[in-house]
Formats: sequence, C-alpha cells, structure tokens
Amino acid sequence: MSTISYIKNILTDPDIASITPTSKWGVRNICQSIDFNSRNVVIEYGPGTGVFTKYLHSKLTPESKVILIEKNKNFVTILKDAFKHHPNVFIYRESAETVNDLLKECEEKCANYVLSGIPFSFFDDQLRDRIVSNTYSVLDDGGVFLPYQTFFQKDEHLKEYLLNYFEEVEDQYYLFNLPPMRTYMATKRVRLH
Repeated sequence: MSTISYIKNILTDPDIASITPTSKWGVRNICQSIDFNSRNVVIEYGPGTGVFTKYLHSKLTPESKVILIEKNKNFVTILKDAFKHHPNVFIYRESAETVNDLLKECEEKCANYVLSGIPFSFFDDQLRDRIVSNTYSVLDDGGVFLPYQTFFQKDEHLKEYLLNYFEEVEDQYYLFNLPPMRTYMATKRVRLH
C-alpha cells in the first residue's frame, strides 16, 4: 500500500497513530530482541498494512504463529489478502483488549512476544490499563511486550502503565523513522516453580 493510500485511511480512521508505516530500519530495531531460532507465538496490535508482519513471517520458524489484531476494516482486508496462503497467520478485526479470547481461539496458552503500534495517547486511562494488563496476562514467563509510539509520548500515556505490571521496562527514542519513535521493551519476569 502506498503512503497516499495509508493517509486516506488516516483521514477516515481516528485511531491510526502515524502518517506512514514504520520504516524497515524501525522494524528491525524493534524486532532485534526476538529469538527467531525458537518456535514463537507473536501477537501484533495494530499491524496496519503488515510491515512488521512481513518481516516476522520471513524470520520466524515454520511452526511459529503470528496473531494480528487490527480494528481498521481496510487494513484487515489488505492483511487477509497478503497472508491468505499463510496458515500460521491469524487475522482478527478486534480491539487489543480482547487478546485473551483471541489467543484461546488460536489454541495457544500464552505468547512469547507482543508488538504494538496502537496509539496509547488516544485512549482513556481504563482502556490503557486493560490493554497493558491483558497483555501481561497472555505473555509467558520471560515474554516481552514491544510497543512503539510516536516520539512525543509522555510517560503517563504508556510507561507508567507498563511499570504497574512489568518487572523490567526499558525505553528509548529511535530517530530513523518518520515520525521518530519512542520504543519500549517490557519483560515479564521468569517465575520459579
């Protein structure tokens, strides 16, 4: 999808966070902590036109699963067309807060990674908390939440919510994208049984 088509969707959908898809350098930067040598369950909130999904699909093992949760109808149509021949990619037109139910639908108990480009600054406090809480609950021990936001995000938009649930939270600014991004890595502690 061209940037022009992407912008047309922005004009009709107030929940789209960025005027352009994430750059290939941005995708690689955010995905650098993923272990592509193991079987993974990866969930992506707000995959848009599938920039991250294409990269993930090219790197993940054949037995891995990718679960896409996207609210925009046009983007869902594009994703279904792009990944129709990939049985390990599951696409839902839903809100990220429904992640627990969708994971069960895919016959998985937990996820290893959750990526998110959804705009937390657009949400109210309750929705932010629900999405972060539900994300924490679907991650396996040692699982990682990798949200990325436009660079002007304040701590109260996302970081404070991450700190309420995750034992380790790192953030940094990534300038090689238009617009520049603030990226996060929130890790769920490995529990001793």
